Amino acid sequence: MATTEQLMTADELLEMPDDGMRYELVRGELKEIPPAGFRHGQIAMKVGRRLDHFVADSGLGVVCAAETGFVLATDPDHVRAPDAAFVRQARVDAVGNLDSFFPGPPDVAIEVISPSDRYTEVDEKVADYLAAGTQAVIVVNPRRRTVRVHRAPSDTVELTESDTLEIDDVVPGWRMAVGEMFE
Repeated sequence: MATTEQLMTADELLEMPDDGMRYELVRGELKEIPPAGFRHGQIAMKVGRRLDHFVADSGLGVVCAAETGFVLATDPDHVRAPDAAFVRQARVDAVGNLDSFFPGPPDVAIEVISPSDRYTEVDEKVADYLAAGTQAVIVVNPRRRTVRVHRAPSDTVELTESDTLEIDDVVPGWRMAVGEMFE
């Protein structure tokens, strides 16, 4: 006898009661995301804050925090929540101020690797964002004190503490010294 697994939708995920945990929806399956560690949170906030200040001052769009869900695909629904994200103003204007998940990928997704993260899981997230149309995925690795900028599966640049992160084609003029992320 065959059994059919019930997949969850993005709307069902959005309506779940707050139980103190974070969740993502991976091809319709609910995935619990453990709370971030203290260092992880500091780095994510530092990068997000710097990006947000620049974006707000420049009127380029909106920067979102970690709990913000982005619908990367539907049927089955696929919702990811990066540690920080940027969406261009034209895309924000097109959908308005939503109480639901953003309907599409962020233009920039920022992921900070936690001690509990598996590199294969991080690679899967990067692939998901890129496949959905994210233009730059920034992966911050606190243990190695490096940053990888992914533009396509075969287009990745690794930066060290002495380098400067910049993504001029997506956020013109924004820069951040990689070393500042780890101070």
